[in-house]
Amino acid sequence: MNQAGDPADIAIVGAGAAGLATAIFARRANPDRSVLLLDGARTPGAKILVSGGSRCNVTNRVVSDTDFWGGRRSLIKRVLRAFTADDTVRFFRDLNVPLHEEADGKLFPDTNKARDVLNALLRAADEAGVRLRANHRVVGLAAVDGGFQLATAHGDLRCRRVVLATGGQSLPRSGSDGLGFTFAAALGHTIVPTTPALAPLVLEESSDAIHRTLAGVSHDVELSVWVDGRIATRLRGSLLWTHFGISGPVALNASRHWLRAVIEKRKSTMTANFCPAETFETLEQRWMETASTRPRSSIVSAVAAMVPASAAAALLERLGIDASSPLAHMTRNDRRALIRALVEWPLRVKDSRGYSFAEATAGGVTLDEVDMATMESRVCRGLFLVGEVLDVDGRIGGFNFQWAWSTGYVAGRALGGRSA
Repeated sequence: MNQAGDPADIAIVGAGAAGLATAIFARRANPDRSVLLLDGARTPGAKILVSGGSRCNVTNRVVSDTDFWGGRRSLIKRVLRAFTADDTVRFFRDLNVPLHEEADGKLFPDTNKARDVLNALLRAADEAGVRLRANHRVVGLAAVDGGFQLATAHGDLRCRRVVLATGGQSLPRSGSDGLGFTFAAALGHTIVPTTPALAPLVLEESSDAIHRTLAGVSHDVELSVWVDGRIATRLRGSLLWTHFGISGPVALNASRHWLRAVIEKRKSTMTANFCPAETFETLEQRWMETASTRPRSSIVSAVAAMVPASAAAALLERLGIDASSPLAHMTRNDRRALIRALVEWPLRVKDSRGYSFAEATAGGVTLDEVDMATMESRVCRGLFLVGEVLDVDGRIGGFNFQWAWSTGYVAGRALGGRSA
């Protein structure tokens, strides 16, 4: 391993998913290029190890630009086409990490061990001739004399090309503390203001709050994020009620939309439709038909046929409706209030649980300042940017990892192919 002052053709800052992929593909493209991979942690890959419940959701069976938010989708699409989900499956199969499909197209290693994914990447990097330096946190980066100088706790080093694979700010204990944004900004880049993404949401303890009562209950809902009085985003999926608010895939996906509106200082609210396939009109018609054919059925049993029994009881209690009363005795006002609650229950979001619990970061280096054919900066030649440091965040289900593999491939191939 080189000492701190030794030069390298390519220095990659960050040995997470994107950094490892970039290093592997760069060396494979051109073994004559020396690649130095720097990471501040003693043991790189912490975020890989904790992802997917320590099983690592490597990618998804079907990945498209519509699975991502942030920068322009046409630019995202270009990168995803260069290295597809099928390419990812083949890449890991060649590393002796076959993948299998689970619910919603999620692809996991057959061993269900994130450690196997990380070990395979580290092994591939080593076999490709990548020089990995763990416990070498980069604390300074400057463009000098047609190259770059990096300052670390172990001394300075020089390189011709540098790759920022520093991640965003999610799970800061893994080493993602946002320093890459500082480096990119100092080198001339515009940073789209960041917020947590894929983060659980904290609800207010209001009089109509039901989250504590339903803590641990999971069911399918449609969430609507309202911005300035209009529905900006609708998302459907599994919601998990918790003691602090809501989590589960649909809440995590919705979090970035609520938080982006807040950071833009726009009025943002959220509602839940407990019957995702229904509108107020269709559900009222369905209810009246049930009341006509089963007038002696209790109100709670009718609601429990649509939502979990505990949710039915909680809603009726908050609305002050007698759950045991038969359908035939329900007033028009109570019926309409209940139906409105079922299709548009207010979720009084106070905040997210922050970066410490977020799985991704929204915001980052704007894509318009990056050549998506190479991942090279348009404002600082020789600087490359990959993964979460860019203004791209995917929905839950392996999409953020796919962005890491795809950007790493594009950057690695470009770094290996360009003249030194």
